[in-house]
Amino acid sequence: MPHDGRTGSRVWEPSAPETRPADPGAPPPTPGSTASERALTFAGAALAAVYLLDRQSAELRLAETAGCAPSAYGLPERPALSGGSPMAHALRTNRARWLNSAALGAYGEGAPARADVSLAVLPLGTESARLGCLVVVGTDAQGFEAERRRFLERYADAVTGLLHTGAGRPGPSSLLGPALRNLGVGSFALVPDIGQVEADETLLELVGIEPDTFDGKAETLLAHALPEDMHALMSVLEPSTQTFGRRELDFRVRCPTGETRWLSLWCHVVTRADDLPEQVLGVVTAASVLRRGADDVSRIQWLTAELDEAATARDVGRIVVTALRDQLGADRVALAETQGDRLTVGVLHPPEPAAWPEAWRSAWRAERPGVPAGVLSALRATLRDGRMELWPARTAFEESGLAGVGTGGLAVLPLPAKGRVVGLCLAGWDQPHEFVPEERSFLTAAAALAGQALVRAHVHDAEEELATMLQRSLLPRRLPDLPGGTAVARYLPARRGLQVGGDWYDVIALTEERVALVIGDVQGHSAAAATIMGQMRTAVRAYAVEGHPPDVVISHANRLLVGMETDLFATCCYAEVDMEEGTILFVRAGHLSPLVRHPDGSTEEVQVEGGPPLGVLAEADFPMTSVALAPGTVLALVTDGLVEASDLPMDDGMHRTRTALAAAEPADPGGMADALLGDHGRREDDVALLLLRYDGMKTRPIKAGWAVWRLPDAVMHARRFTARTLRRWKVEDAADAVLLVVSELVTNALVHTQGPVRVDLVLRGDRVRVCVSDSSPRAPAKPVIVDWESTGGRGLLLVEAMSDSFGSVPVAGGKQVWSEIVVPRRRPAQVDPAPLTPAGGSS
Repeated sequence: MPHDGRTGSRVWEPSAPETRPADPGAPPPTPGSTASERALTFAGAALAAVYLLDRQSAELRLAETAGCAPSAYGLPERPALSGGSPMAHALRTNRARWLNSAALGAYGEGAPARADVSLAVLPLGTESARLGCLVVVGTDAQGFEAERRRFLERYADAVTGLLHTGAGRPGPSSLLGPALRNLGVGSFALVPDIGQVEADETLLELVGIEPDTFDGKAETLLAHALPEDMHALMSVLEPSTQTFGRRELDFRVRCPTGETRWLSLWCHVVTRADDLPEQVLGVVTAASVLRRGADDVSRIQWLTAELDEAATARDVGRIVVTALRDQLGADRVALAETQGDRLTVGVLHPPEPAAWPEAWRSAWRAERPGVPAGVLSALRATLRDGRMELWPARTAFEESGLAGVGTGGLAVLPLPAKGRVVGLCLAGWDQPHEFVPEERSFLTAAAALAGQALVRAHVHDAEEELATMLQRSLLPRRLPDLPGGTAVARYLPARRGLQVGGDWYDVIALTEERVALVIGDVQGHSAAAATIMGQMRTAVRAYAVEGHPPDVVISHANRLLVGMETDLFATCCYAEVDMEEGTILFVRAGHLSPLVRHPDGSTEEVQVEGGPPLGVLAEADFPMTSVALAPGTVLALVTDGLVEASDLPMDDGMHRTRTALAAAEPADPGGMADALLGDHGRREDDVALLLLRYDGMKTRPIKAGWAVWRLPDAVMHARRFTARTLRRWKVEDAADAVLLVVSELVTNALVHTQGPVRVDLVLRGDRVRVCVSDSSPRAPAKPVIVDWESTGGRGLLLVEAMSDSFGSVPVAGGKQVWSEIVVPRRRPAQVDPAPLTPAGGSS
C-alpha cells in the first residue's frame, strides 16, 4: 500500500477460484488492503462466491470468488443440483438459507468444514429462470444479523441483474465487483500512524470528492464531515485499544451541492505484533437518520422527520430527491412548483444537462426555468385532478420530454396542500421498474408530505424576507468613510424564533475629526425588541449629533427608555473617538467591555467603568473612561450573542474572541470581522459586531481659537486675530474671503444670541475652515426675500457666496456655524509651532 503521494481510486476486481491457493487449515483471513477484501467486512464475511447453474450437467459451477479460497472452508467447486448441499437445496426451493454453525452440522456435503463460521446461500434469478446462487461464509458462528441479511439480499438482486443483462457470462471476474459498486458500497484502508488512506471510487463519490483530485489524506475526507460528527470519526482515525474490535457508526457529510448525506461506516482494526494498530479497514455506504428498512412505515418515518427540518423550498427538493433516489432507486427526479398557469422547476437531479432530454435543458439556461411546454400540456390533467400517474416501462409517450425522463418507468406525483396542487414531482427509472403496492402507498404519502412541506417552506421564506427587510431598515445601510481609520460592522440574526432581534450598531460622524461608535443589545430577539432597538438607535444618534458628550448622550437615552414604560431593557457601549488626537472616551451601560488589538498583535479587554443597563434606573450615572490609541490599533465592540451560548461560558467566549482577534489580519478589516464571527451555523442569539481600525490622520490640521469679547469693537478684534493667524499660516491669498466670513458670522452671533461667542480657525490641506460657536440652539435662517429697502439679511447670503461649503451643526450648549474656503495658491512654508494668544482671548 503506497504511503507517499497521491492515492488513486481502487475498484474491486474479484479473482477466479483457481488463482487462490488452498489452505485448509487457515483461519478466516485478516482483511487485506484490496478493495474486495475490505468490502467483505461489510457483511461480516470471509468469503463470497457465485455458483452458476450448468443445465447440461445438472450441476452448480463455481464461477467467481472474493476473499479466501473456497477450499479453506471445504466448499465444493461443482455440487450436484440433486445433492444435499446447501447450494442445491436453496436453488431447488428458491429460498435463501441462513445457517449458523449448529445448522451447518445437519449437512453432510457442501457445507464449510469448520465449527466457527456461518453460511448464507441466496438463490439468483426468479422462479421461472433460476441462474445460480450467491454463497457467503460468515465469520460469526451465530449467523448473520438482520442488517447484513438485508444487504446480502440486495447484493444477490444486484448480481441477478448483471446476469440478466449477460454481464457476467464472458468471464468469471465481472459479477461481484460491479454488483457491489451498483449498491453504492465504498471501501477504504487507513494507516493511522501517518493519516494516509486508500479509498475506492464509490467511497469518494459518496463523500463528494472527484477521484482525480483526492490526495490520499484522511484530513481531506474529514473536511467533508459535519463538525458535530467529528468526534466519532476521530475515534476511527486514531483508534485506541478499546476500539480494536468491529466498529459501526453513522455520520453526515456535506456534498458539493450543499446537501447533507448520512453515511454508515463499518471498520476493523488490524494490529501489529506489538498490538498497536497497523491498519483500519472498512466500508461506507449510504444511510439515513432513522434506519430505513424495507417497510413502508420506516420510510414514512424517515421522510417525515427530514421534511420537518426543511426550512426552504430547496431543502424540500433535496430531501425528496434523496427519498426517491436512495429508497426507490430513481435515476431522475424533477420537482416543480405551480405559479399561476405554469410550473417552475426548483430541483433537477442529476444536475448535469446531458442526463436529461433536450426539451428539459432550457432549465439550465433560464433564470426562472419552467417545465417544457409539451410536458406541461401532457400533465394538465394530472394537475387538475390531483391524481398520481404511474407509467410502466416501454410506455409510448407522445411527448418526447416525458419519454426521456423514465424509459424504465415514470411516476408523476401531484403535491397537494390546503386543498390544491402546489407542485409536481417526476421520478424516472432507466431500467424496468415495477410499482408494487407498498411502493405506491409510499409515493402517495411522500407526495402529500412534500406538498405540505413546500407550503411551510414558502411561509418560512416570507417570514425570513420580512424579518430581513425589517432588520435592514433598522440598521445603517452603510458606514461613513472616516479620516484616519476604517470601520466595518456585521450583524447575524438568531436561528430560532423570528429572525429579527434587538442588537444594533451605529457609526456617527460628529465632526471632521470626531466619530462616535455605538453598539447595543435590547433584551430578546423579537419584533418588540426590534422596535425598541430602532427607537434607541435613533435617540442615541439624535443626542450625539446635537453635540452632547458621551455620558450625557447615554443619560438622555436611559431616561427616554425609562419613560417608555416597557418591560425590556437595553445594554449599550458608546465610544467617542478623536481621530486627530488618537483618544477614545468610553461610556458603558451594562454592556460587554470593548476589546482592543494593539499594533504588536496583543489583545486586551479594556477596563471601562460602567453603569446599569438602560431603562432600569432613571437617575443612573454613566462615568466616562479615556483610552489612548496608537496607529494600527483595532477596536472591537461585540454583543453577547458572539461570546456566550448555553454551552459556552462568557469568559471562554471572550477568550476565544480575543484569540481570533489576535490571529486575524488587520490589513483586511472585513476579513477580520468574518474571522471573529467564526462558524455561521445555528445561533441561539443574534450577533452584532463593530470594528474600527485606527490608522491615524496622515495630515493633522492646524488650529487656532479666539474667545470674542462682547465690546463695541469685538468684530475688529476678531478680524485682527484672523489676519494674524492667516499670515502666520502663510495663506494670505484667502484673507479677503476669510475676513469677510468672520465679520459676518461674528456679527450675527453677537446681535442674535446671548452668552459666549468663540471663533475657531482650522487649516487642513488647502482649506481654511471658519467656525463660530454661540449659545443659541437655533440654526441661522437665510431671508426669503431681500430687496433694496432691507436693512439686514444679506450677511448669510454673502457667506454662502464666498464659501466653498457652508452649514450649521448643533454642539453642546448651542450651535456652530461653519464655512470652508479653498486657498487659491498656497505657498509651502514652515508654520510656527504654536499660535499666539492675545490678551483677553484663548487659543
